[in-house]
Amino acid sequence: MRLHGLIIDPQEDFCNPNGSLYVPGAEADMARLSALIRRLTPQIEGLHVTLDSHHTLDIAHPVWWRDEAGNPPPPFTIITTSDLDTGRWQAADPGARERSAAYVRQLAENGRYPLCIWPYHCLIGSAGHTVVPELQAALGAWEASARLPVDFVTKGANIWTEHYSALRADVPDLTDRATLLNERLIRELRAADRIFVAGEAGSHCVANTVRDLVEALGSDEQLQKLTLLTDATSPVTGFEPLQEAYLADMAARGLQMATTEEFLQ
Repeated sequence: MRLHGLIIDPQEDFCNPNGSLYVPGAEADMARLSALIRRLTPQIEGLHVTLDSHHTLDIAHPVWWRDEAGNPPPPFTIITTSDLDTGRWQAADPGARERSAAYVRQLAENGRYPLCIWPYHCLIGSAGHTVVPELQAALGAWEASARLPVDFVTKGANIWTEHYSALRADVPDLTDRATLLNERLIRELRAADRIFVAGEAGSHCVANTVRDLVEALGSDEQLQKLTLLTDATSPVTGFEPLQEAYLADMAARGLQMATTEEFLQ
């Protein structure tokens, strides 16, 4: 059996209580996930780990936007097309205003999430960008045993778009291949016999990745390979209904659900 794991953004800024965008419960999620990897190391043939990777200057960070008084938006502000029309918010850089407004409108047309301003998080090169130590140790032990490298997949470095899903940016940039559909990752997951999915946060990056993966895999036979580890993912505070809706949608599509202890026992 070709068993693969897809682990979404197991990084310090999300999983450490001192992280800048801490997801409550994530440290326990990662402890349980690490134990599962250690238990199943002889059976696992591939591990794919995504890394949220941002610059300080990012369209979803406070530095990008200003109100009429010149103040940046506080974290967790939602910016809508109505806000742009009324002048409540606009890009701080006049040269970026037209494209920024087009981005917000495109998000509205996509029908997923509006633009949320996040705390500065997972900055490239920062301590918050790194994988949590317990999981990193489990990944390293698997590499040594399997004689295979972990497949680290970076996302989010394009400053013009959010990149919740590991498979594509919210608004792909045709000049940047990193924002387009990750067909290489899809091929590898399609070739697996079983795939377990875990990570942070269940309300955003995990939900969007799995939704895109379900769309890419397509057939019911392919979807039955997926198991969502329900005790190895948690939502961003205040966005719990998004995780609940995602899990309900995926259950309706026939995806399997299991805890880390139940999986392959």
